[in-house]
Formats: sequence, C-alpha cells, structure tokens
Amino acid sequence: MEIFPVIDLSKLNGEERKPTMEVIHDACENWGFFELVNHGISHDLLDAVERLTKEHYRKCMEQRFKEMVASKGLEAVQSEIDDLDWESTFYLRHLPESNMVEIPDLEEDYRKTMKEFALELEKLAEQLLDLLCENLGLEKGYLKKAFCGSKGLTFGTKISNYPPCPKPDLIKGLRAHTDAGGIILLFQDDKVSGLQLLKDGQWIDVPPMKHSIVINLGDQLEVITNGKYKSVLHRVLAQTDGTRMSIASFYNPGSDAVICPAPELVEKDEKESQVYPKFVFEDYMKLYAGLKFQAKEPRFEAMKAVESTVSMGPIATA
Repeated sequence: MEIFPVIDLSKLNGEERKPTMEVIHDACENWGFFELVNHGISHDLLDAVERLTKEHYRKCMEQRFKEMVASKGLEAVQSEIDDLDWESTFYLRHLPESNMVEIPDLEEDYRKTMKEFALELEKLAEQLLDLLCENLGLEKGYLKKAFCGSKGLTFGTKISNYPPCPKPDLIKGLRAHTDAGGIILLFQDDKVSGLQLLKDGQWIDVPPMKHSIVINLGDQLEVITNGKYKSVLHRVLAQTDGTRMSIASFYNPGSDAVICPAPELVEKDEKESQVYPKFVFEDYMKLYAGLKFQAKEPRFEAMKAVESTVSMGPIATA
C-alpha cells in the first residue's frame, strides 16, 4: 500500500532540499494532498487553537447541533442520507476584510488566537505557493499574483466539528468533493480520524498527526498549472465515537481574479485545444455553489462556455 506523503519542511534549509522538493512535486502531481511537519507554526499556538476551538464547540455549538439532529430525526434514519452532512460549522473571513468581530459568541481570547493563527497560515500558504512555482518552473510570486484580484486575494477559515454519529454507514461527515479554491491548509484532530482522499479508485486515510498541517490543492491550482497538479476528491467519514475537530483555511483567488493556465505550462500544440478554461473566480464559485458534490470536469466545461467574455492582461511578477 502506498504511503501518504508526510513532508518535513525544515529539510528545505539543508542538504535535503532537493529530495524534499521532489517529494512535494510528486505529492502535488499524484496525490493532491500532503502533510507538513516542522512547518514553522509554534506548537503552543496550535495547542491554544485546539483547546479554544473545542471549548467553543462545547459551549456554543454542541447543543444547537443536537437540536438540529432531533428536528430532522437523523438518529432514526433507515436509508442513506445524501443531501446533508454530519458536521457543525462556522466560518471566519480574514481577507480582504476580517469578519471576526461580527461572529457572535467568540470570546476575546479565541478571537485573538485565531487572528494570530490566520497570520501564520497566510505566511505558510505564500511559502508553499512559491515552492510550487519553483517546482513548476514559474517565476517566484507567480501563483500569488495570479490569485490577486483588484482587492487582493480571499482567505478564510471553516471551523468544523464532527460529533459522534449513530448511523455512520448512512450519513457522511462531509460528502465527497474537490475544493473550489487555491491551496487549503488543514489543522485537524490528532485523535479522531475520518478524512479520506480518493487515489487510483481507492479511499485512503489522511493520517491524524499531532501538530501537523495537511495541505490540499483546489480546482484553481489545477487550472493554473494546466493539469500538472490536480485537485482530488476527498470526504469525511462520520464516526461513532469522539468528536473530530477540523480547521480548514482556504487561501483563494480574489473574487474578480481572472484564472487561466500559466502560459509557460501550456504546450504550443495545446493552444488550439486548451483543456482548461479562462474565467473570473467569482463566476466559478457561483457555479460551484450548486455543484460542489459533483465531478469537477463538467464545471470546467461549463466555464468554457463563458470564456469568450473574459479578458486579461499578462500577470506582472516584478
């Protein structure tokens, strides 16, 4: 059985840089996922994020989730549920403007800690994008610039808890999907598992590891890399025991960013029959909202239909 790629980011600073970059490249090409250790975010900060997130769920979210389950009669279902997920979630927006002051029930300590965490994740996302640029032969900064719209890029966090489920065979924690955006950074529970990705027709567990950050690639990176790197189907299985914490941060293009394959990655003979479209990110997100749990390929085809209306100049990397 293949081993899920775990990458020690500290090895980029020494003699092992080249093989580490090769592992990152292989993970992006063949997995769409990898897990980072020694990524530069302090363990104390990660411990605080986990403690405060779990406290917030118990105080503010757990009872609401139980009431929702009761109102829908989910504990007594007899057949598979395919139109909802067994998860309790809320969202924080960081860029272009934060909404944290608008979120009710967030204690000041939690708000402050999540703001610090978001800044660390933003730096890590930008570092990773430049590593991808290096592996792809793109100029440093290309991917970040490609994500920037007139107001910069968008960056936000989905905070989820997956409580114990009495019917995990009938209800998914989160149904299978690819992520619409750019690069996703996940801080997940190190004790309760459930995240899986689809590789070569098999569902493979993403291993829970203490203080790691799981990375996966979204649809926009597949388009910009002209399919050299892929977004991958993944899902969360509900569990009968334990509540799984998931903090997924999405480093995405700005709403009016124009997304298309990097010219350097399009072969000359491909230009007449380009596989990936050119589109405005916001238009893709409108389409994705209704088709999230369906295959990505029809979404790309649908965007080709509106491609003729999109214009863009070259991406400045100076």
